[in-house]
Amino acid sequence: MKTSGVAERVLGGDVRAAARLMRDLDDGMPPARRALQELFPRTGRAYVIGLTGAPGAGKSSLTDRLIGHYRAAGRTVGVVAIDPTSPFSGGAILGDRIRMQDHALDPGVFIRSMATRGNLGGLSRGTSDVVQVMDAMGKDVILVETVGVGQDEIEVAQLAHTVVVVSVPGLGDDVQAIKAGVLEIADVFAVNKADREGADRTVRDLAMMLELRKSAATREVLEHDEAHRLRRTSPVDPHEAGFWEPPIVKTVAVRDEGVGELVEAIGRHRAHLDATGERRAREVARSRAGFLALLREQLLAGALSRLAAEKGTLESLAARIAAREADPYALAEELANRLRG
Repeated sequence: MKTSGVAERVLGGDVRAAARLMRDLDDGMPPARRALQELFPRTGRAYVIGLTGAPGAGKSSLTDRLIGHYRAAGRTVGVVAIDPTSPFSGGAILGDRIRMQDHALDPGVFIRSMATRGNLGGLSRGTSDVVQVMDAMGKDVILVETVGVGQDEIEVAQLAHTVVVVSVPGLGDDVQAIKAGVLEIADVFAVNKADREGADRTVRDLAMMLELRKSAATREVLEHDEAHRLRRTSPVDPHEAGFWEPPIVKTVAVRDEGVGELVEAIGRHRAHLDATGERRAREVARSRAGFLALLREQLLAGALSRLAAEKGTLESLAARIAAREADPYALAEELANRLRG
């Protein structure tokens, strides 16, 4: 496929062209989607690391330090920082970019802040597209920092090769932390602000959780079946050589303490994925999730367009449903049948 001027500039590392393309992708501009299609065959080389955890855990400070360590090792770095949406402008508040000013003039670092725009799961709708653009630019490592929404912030697990869950002493009771669903996606745990009182207790609680998981002797994995419903695959014996037990690393990001050990833990997980073939499996899972997201977006857009043409605007139809003048179940079934036909 012959690439357009925009795609050529992005492949050449043009920062302005990449920033403009990312903005247009986030805004859903059709020309930007075509440029992304042209870039897609040149992606798949970057290693994606997700950082998630509760607000206030120090994810931004930790990301800032990770950038420094990867740059010192000669790696180019892309950063996607998901910020809360401003209730006034609808854009990102840009708090993460403010914390990473030390790298603003480094040509080997590209930082992009994005607003959640009301999207749940800790990521923006266009996060995956932005990661693809940074990959095409030639970034070796891409750090994705989620907004920090709490227990259900698990979308990053579908995007990243390695997920770092950042915890911190003093943020809620220990039982709440242990049962939080976000901990289930961790490949590496970082107990940040480890100079605070209670850090050792947080480490012990995480270790206990991991031991309980291991003592169960099996681990089931969730996958999508043919009907796109979640199903459990066959269990994995944690005593097998291919089983990965997430390490727990204590860090104090503001003083750059323990960050080198965190980089090493991420490196060990990467080596584990390569040695076991799990990285390929994660790439397939990423591709499946991305394709289904695109398919849902296209089908929904088509359905809403047809709905507007046949039944009126969504707002007027919603008003009729609220007044109990229309049956939403029958309308949805009728529209789905028309689309199938």
